[in-house]
Amino acid sequence: MAAWAATGVLGALLAWAMRRRARGPEAPPLGRWPLAVVCCAAGFAFTVVQDVGDWVSFSDHSLAQLGVYVGQGLGFDAIHAAGCLAFALALGPPLTRSIQRFARRTKVTWVPLDHVAAPVLAAALILGAVGALGALPQSARAAAGASSPASLTAAASNYLLGAENADGGFGPAPHQASAQLYTGWAALGLAAAGHDLNRLGDASGLMDYVRAGAGTRDVGALERTILVVRAAGLSPRSFGGRDLIAALNARFRGDGSISGQVNLTAFAVLALRADGVSASGRTLRWLVRQQDRDGGFSFGGAGGASDVDDTGAALEALAGDPGAGSTRSRAVAFLRRQQNHDGGFPSQPGMDSNAQSTAWAIQGLDAAGVSPASLHRGGAISPLAYLDALVAPSGAVRYAHGVSQTPVWVTGEALMAMAGKPLPIAAPARPAAATAPAPVTGTGTTASAGRSAAHRGARAHLARSGKRAPRHTPPQAGRVVAAGTAAGTAIHRNQVLAGDFAGAVGVVTALVLAPVGLG
Repeated sequence: MAAWAATGVLGALLAWAMRRRARGPEAPPLGRWPLAVVCCAAGFAFTVVQDVGDWVSFSDHSLAQLGVYVGQGLGFDAIHAAGCLAFALALGPPLTRSIQRFARRTKVTWVPLDHVAAPVLAAALILGAVGALGALPQSARAAAGASSPASLTAAASNYLLGAENADGGFGPAPHQASAQLYTGWAALGLAAAGHDLNRLGDASGLMDYVRAGAGTRDVGALERTILVVRAAGLSPRSFGGRDLIAALNARFRGDGSISGQVNLTAFAVLALRADGVSASGRTLRWLVRQQDRDGGFSFGGAGGASDVDDTGAALEALAGDPGAGSTRSRAVAFLRRQQNHDGGFPSQPGMDSNAQSTAWAIQGLDAAGVSPASLHRGGAISPLAYLDALVAPSGAVRYAHGVSQTPVWVTGEALMAMAGKPLPIAAPARPAAATAPAPVTGTGTTASAGRSAAHRGARAHLARSGKRAPRHTPPQAGRVVAAGTAAGTAIHRNQVLAGDFAGAVGVVTALVLAPVGLG
C-alpha cells in the first residue's frame, strides 16, 4: 500500500511540476519517451518496495535476509520495469488522453431538478427500499438450508482440497504455482478440519512437498514447517534430513527471544509445544514483558503499535502458563475492544475487518478459554458468524466483504478458527485397523511417505487416470454453535445483498439521468 501511495504522490508531483513549467492551471501532455522513463523507474521502485515488504513480513529482519529478498527479486523487478516501459511507450499518450476525457466527464455541475428527473428519482428510491426489505425474509430460508457452520467449514475444507497442485503443494489461489508459505497454512487448516496430511496429494504428496522445503534458513518458515510436520504426526527431529527442533533452538537469543520479535518468539513457543517441548521460562517471561499498555502485542516488541494478529498469537503461546494469567486477561480485554460492528476484527485498531485477523483473534480467544461466540460488541454478530458470512459459494473464504485475495492462504487460516482449533494442531487420529483397506499383497509401507501401500496404489491409479482421490470432510468437533447463529449469519448476508442491490439501483439511476443532463 505504501508503494501504491508513493506512486500516486509521484504522479501528483509530476503534474505539479508540469503545470509550474507551463505557468498555467493545466499541465501540458508529457512526451511519450519522458513518460515511459518515469513509468519504468516507478515500476522498478514499486517492486523493490514489495521485496522490502516481504523481508519485513516474513524474515528475521537481518541484513543478510534483506540481501536475499532483494537479490532474489531483482530479476522480476527488472522485467516489471521493462514491461512498464513498453506499456507506456505503446499506450501512454492515448491512455493519458482517455483519463483526461474521463476527468472532464465526471465533473459534477449542479442544476435545478426538473419534471423529467423527479419521477425517475422517485422510482429508484422505491425500488431500493423494496429490494432492501425483500431481502430480509430470505434469512429464514437460508438458516433452514445448508449454510450451517458445519457445512460452511466442510465447504472451506473441500475448497482447499480441490486447490492442491500436482506437485503436492498449494499456491495463493487454485492453479497458481506452489509455495511453502501457502502450502503450510493450507495444510494446518486441513489438519484442523480433521484431514490426515499424509494422505493428501496425487502423484506427489503434500508432505513430500513440505519435506522438499525443510532446508529453509528463514526462522518463520522453520516454525511453520514444524507445526505442519507435527500436525501430520511426523517427527520434526528427523525430517527432510534435518533436525528442525535443533535448528530452531539455535535461533534463540540470550534473552529468550527470537530476533527480539513477538511474532517469531510466539510461533517458536508454539512450534516447540507441538513437539512436546516446553519453552524456557526466560522465553515466556520475555514474551510477557512485551505486552503494551493497552493490553495488546505488536509484531516487534514492547512500545510498538498493538495489533490483533500478534495479540492472538501471543495468547496462544502463553496458554497454560500459570505466571501469565493477568497478561492473558489484559490481552483478551484488548481483543474485545477491537471487535468491529460487523463482528470481525481488523489487523490494526480502527481499520476494517478482515478474515485473517478475525481468525487469529478467534484462535487467541479459544486458547485463553474464552468462547468467541460470546463476543457481540455493540450488538454485533459473533466473529465466527462474521467468518461464516465470508464463505463464497466455492467454499473459499474471502479476505473481507467484497475483497478476495490469496484465497488459499486466507481459507487455510480461517479454517483453523472455524474448526475451533488453536495452534498447535494435533494430528488427527488414524482410522481403526478394522476399517483400514486390505493391504496389497507383497508390498510393505514406507515411513518416509507415511502412506499405506494400498493407498499409494489407489493414488497412482487416480494420478494416471487424471482424477483426484475421493474427498471426504469428517464431522467437525470442537465448535459449539449457539441457537440462532445460522439465522444471524443469514441476516448479515442478506443485509450485504441489500446493500449491493441499492448500489446497483444507484448505478442504474445515474445511467438514466445522464441523458437529461444530471449524470
